[in-house]
Amino acid sequence: ISSPIGGAELLFDGVKKHQVTLPSQEEPWDIRNLLLWIKKNLLKERPELFIQGDSVRPGILVLINDADWELQGELDYQLQDQDNILFISTLHGG
Repeated sequence: ISSPIGGAELLFDGVKKHQVTLPSQEEPWDIRNLLLWIKKNLLKERPELFIQGDSVRPGILVLINDADWELQGELDYQLQDQDNILFISTLHGG
């Protein structure tokens, strides 16, 4: 799993790509759980710019293996080994 690009890396100490191994748990990992894990373990500042409620905030595109997450089940998508999750911020300052 890797994340994020498009300016959002500033919230992650400037790191554009993360290779992570998620801890084992009884329930399968899904995007919803991944976002909570990211918030707790990777976000370094201003989580409100990345997370809103239990999802990403509007203006952040999520790609799962290069496909829009809307085609994959969004928050309910169950992660598979070697998935590539990409977060792209479409919000730009002016």
